[in-house]
Amino acid sequence: MPEPLYVGLMTGTSMDAVDAVVLDTDGRRATVFGTHSAPLPAALRDRLLAINDSSPLAEIMALDASLGDIFAGAVNQLLETTGVTAAQIRAIGSHGQTVWHAPDRVPPGTFQIGDPSRLAQATGIAVVADFRRGDMAAGGQGAPLAPAFHHAFFADPDEDRVVVNIGGMANITCLPERSRPGEITGFDTGPGNVLLDDWHRRHRGGAFDAGGAWAASGDIAPELLAVLRRDPYFRRPPPKSTGRDHFNAEWLAAAGVEAWPAATVQATLAELTAGTIADALHAAVPAADRVLVCGGGARNDDLMARLRTALPGIPVAATDTAGMDAQWVEAAGFAWLAWARLSGRAGNVPAVTGARRPVTLGAVYS
Repeated sequence: MPEPLYVGLMTGTSMDAVDAVVLDTDGRRATVFGTHSAPLPAALRDRLLAINDSSPLAEIMALDASLGDIFAGAVNQLLETTGVTAAQIRAIGSHGQTVWHAPDRVPPGTFQIGDPSRLAQATGIAVVADFRRGDMAAGGQGAPLAPAFHHAFFADPDEDRVVVNIGGMANITCLPERSRPGEITGFDTGPGNVLLDDWHRRHRGGAFDAGGAWAASGDIAPELLAVLRRDPYFRRPPPKSTGRDHFNAEWLAAAGVEAWPAATVQATLAELTAGTIADALHAAVPAADRVLVCGGGARNDDLMARLRTALPGIPVAATDTAGMDAQWVEAAGFAWLAWARLSGRAGNVPAVTGARRPVTLGAVYS
C-alpha cells in the first residue's frame, strides 16, 4: 500500500454520522483505500441541533470535546478495519461540525467544533482542521471548499461538467474544461437534504426519507413552492454560501407549511431542492455536458429523478460513474485539503468563495 496516506473526516449539516476515508493522493489523482461511517448518538445530535447564538459557552466546549473523542474513535476504527497503521497516515483532514456559519454578518464568522487537539492525541496522527476561517480572513465566504478537489479529480478536458453535492445544503462546482479550461466556479444553491430530513424526522421518525419514498408519494403544492422560492437567497449572485442558520424549521414555519398535508410539504421541499439546483446550474453552465452528483442526495431516487426532469438532455448520474462513491466524496475532499495544506498549496478557489487571493487553508495540530 502506498504512503503517506491521508484520512478525511466529515459530518455535515445533517449531523447523522461521521464519515471517514483513507485516501492516497498526489494532488491530481485520488484513490480511496478504506471507509468507515460512525453514527452520531441521538442525544448528542439533539444537543448539536439545539446550538444557537445564545448557547452557553460551557455547552459548546463540552460538545467540542465530545466530538473530538467521537472523531478519534471513527479514525481508530477506520484504521483497524483497513489494516492501515497510524504511522502510514501523514495527516487527518477534519472538517469538524459546523455549528454556526454567518459569512454575511459584520464581522463575518464561522465556527466548527470537534477538538482537533484531542483527535491528534487520541490517534497519534497530525490533524489539519479549521479550514474555513483562512478563506474568510481573506474576504471569502469560507464555503464551499470542495471545488479545488472536484477540479483535481472530476474535471475532464472533453466535457463541461458540473459536480452537485447534495448534503444538508446543496452546492455546485462548475468545471467547464471543454469551453473555458481551468475556470472553476461554484456556490451553495440552497437547501439540499436538511429540510427534507427535518420534516421527515418530525412527522415520520427516523433520520431521513429513505430513497425519497415519502416525497414521491405526495403531490407538489405550487402555491407553497412559489412562497419558498421567493427567498432572496435564491436570487443572490455568487459568491454565496448558506447553512442551517438560514434554512431551518423557523424558515419553514414562516412559509405557512402547517396549512398543508405533511406528504405534500415533503414533495414540495424535494421539488425546491431539485429546482433551485437546476436553476443555478442553468445560469452557471447553460451547456453542461454532464452532471455528477455526490452526497446523501445521490442515493435519494426521488430527488435524482426530479433533478433529471429539471435538466432535460443532460446526463445526471452519481459520481460513482466517474470513479468515486458518492457517499465518500466530501470526506475525501477534506483528506485532499489536508494534503494541500501540508504541500503548501492553496485550498480555496477565490472565484468560488470571493476571497481576495488563494490561501492555504487549515491549521496543523499534533
